[in-house]
Amino acid sequence: MLFNTFLESVVKIKHLELFGEDSHAKMSPPYRLELAEKMKKKSKAAKRAGVMALFYPNTNDETHLVLILRKTYKGVHSAQVGFPGGKYEDNDNNDLMETAIRETEEEIGVSRTHIDVLKTMSPIYIPPSNFMVHPYIGISKEYLIFTKQDEEVEEIIEVKLTDFLNDNSTITTTVPTSFDEQVDVPAFKFNGHIVWGATAMMLGEIKDLLKQVL
Repeated sequence: MLFNTFLESVVKIKHLELFGEDSHAKMSPPYRLELAEKMKKKSKAAKRAGVMALFYPNTNDETHLVLILRKTYKGVHSAQVGFPGGKYEDNDNNDLMETAIRETEEEIGVSRTHIDVLKTMSPIYIPPSNFMVHPYIGISKEYLIFTKQDEEVEEIIEVKLTDFLNDNSTITTTVPTSFDEQVDVPAFKFNGHIVWGATAMMLGEIKDLLKQVL
């Protein structure tokens, strides 16, 4: 989809109600509800994070969404695909949108002056890391040249909007769990990368919202 066409329609999502758990549930791992219930008390004091779903034009004026492949490290989100974003810091002035913008600037080198936040999406709790993540939809009208933060980002993944909206991008994959079991989970497959878990759940709500206006 050409970016100007996307821009004309996407602004309509500002006035749409969020789908929240109805969308999240479609892409939720089967064990998530049980795990979230076990973590219910702990979730009240969860750490906070902000992430950015950033849409932008490429050199051919086609609309894209940027994701990142995280580095391999000792942690529950090691080597997973996610949005640019990260944990809240004190200098974010109690503003999770500022967290998402700051982290996007740090992780993929997009200046905050090129990011217009269009909508705040439904927050989602991640039991394994005890984070409450607040996602935002951002728009950049500029063609972007990304610079990845080598300490945290293994690869920058540019996803065509048409691939994102294509239902054939939704698959089932098998992943390991913290219970030392293999389970089948719903996921997206973009450019050879598998996206599952909380990121897939957030993407699911964004996709449902965009399909209302595009």
